[in-house]
Amino acid sequence: MDFSKLYRPSALNSYQFIAVTGLIMSAAAHLILHFFVHHTVPGFNWLYVCWTGLYIIGSLMNLFGKPNNGHHHHHH
Repeated sequence: MDFSKLYRPSALNSYQFIAVTGLIMSAAAHLILHFFVHHTVPGFNWLYVCWTGLYIIGSLMNLFGKPNNGHHHHHH
């Protein structure tokens, strides 16, 4: 099993990529709200739960999915 599909950017599928981007953007928004606006949004932490869930689903699809499903990028 190729575990580099969990962390190597070129091996991530679109679900994983969206989830990682979402986590980074959510964390950035959280920090901005906390340090500059001094405001917390109720339920904001659920964003992290959703992004993590999406990442896990994407990871399972990446690890156990068919390797030749048409949208693989080959870097030479």
